[in-house]
Amino acid sequence: MKLQLSIATDTNPRTRPIMDGSVSPDGIDLIHTPLHPSEMFWRQLKFGDFDVSEMSFSSLIKAISAGNDQWVGLPVFTTHHFFQNWIVIRKDAGINRPEDMAGKRVGVPEFQQTAAVWSRGILKHEFGVDQTEMEFFMERLPKTSHGGSTGFVPPPGVTVNQIPLETNIGEMMLAGELDATLLYLPNPNLPNRNLIDRSTADLASHPNFGPLFPDPAAEGLRYYRKTNIYPINHAMVIKRSVAEEHPWAVLNVLKAFNQANEMANRQRLEHVDYYHKSGLISQDAYDALCEPLVRHGIAANRETLEAATQFSYEQGLTPRRVPLEEVFARSTLDQ
Repeated sequence: MKLQLSIATDTNPRTRPIMDGSVSPDGIDLIHTPLHPSEMFWRQLKFGDFDVSEMSFSSLIKAISAGNDQWVGLPVFTTHHFFQNWIVIRKDAGINRPEDMAGKRVGVPEFQQTAAVWSRGILKHEFGVDQTEMEFFMERLPKTSHGGSTGFVPPPGVTVNQIPLETNIGEMMLAGELDATLLYLPNPNLPNRNLIDRSTADLASHPNFGPLFPDPAAEGLRYYRKTNIYPINHAMVIKRSVAEEHPWAVLNVLKAFNQANEMANRQRLEHVDYYHKSGLISQDAYDALCEPLVRHGIAANRETLEAATQFSYEQGLTPRRVPLEEVFARSTLDQ
């Protein structure tokens, strides 16, 4: 059986074996289309271009909550980040601590994207800053946004301004029209990279911009130790029509991604062992790094997944907390 597959790029060691053919699902011939996630998710939500693909977890549960049953989730989680560390601030905007985000003008590529959901949820639960206390400016236009394909409207009490086509987050940050942005997706090669994001300014090299958290590693460790949550960004989906016609394909695809993840973990452990034997990391660090950093499956990620569904509900993106049983294929629920 041939299936059209799209995952982000071949730079992710946990998906590269799928992309380069080192690992293949039993009985399935995958036809690969690597894309930037911004374009991939829009094409999936709008046109259903691929049989199997990565998917924004936030957009997936929003679509499901609205009755769109085109997709079945697979508990494969290709990317994790501590998204509060992606918040970029103007150093002259009076933001000296997370609590200072209240009352600020804040950019966001797309209000419903998973990274933004996590950042707003963490700002609220960890630092007491609710989304209603910020004014948002969204870069992506309805025609090519995830929200345009899932019926996004700003939640009650939240101001979400549409950035006009002639400008973007980067230009507004440089002009002092924004105080911060929840994340920044510069696109210096617009015609060739993706169809969605349009900022091009190099804020990372500009002296007046920096991260909200000056020590991102310390903040990520603090949050993980407190919550046991390593935020998930993307899951995988398979078309419901494919899963219903070929139910065996669901676990075969999951098995292949688990195998690819195990390969990446073995490679990571080789590096950890080298640094330990060279005396470059302590025994405590070695012991911690020997633990698997990323695991697929619902059981290993339940706390994180349930926090994501809670944040989505709190932020008005879904009318209810979406049960995981509605998101993922039934055959994967015990995985």
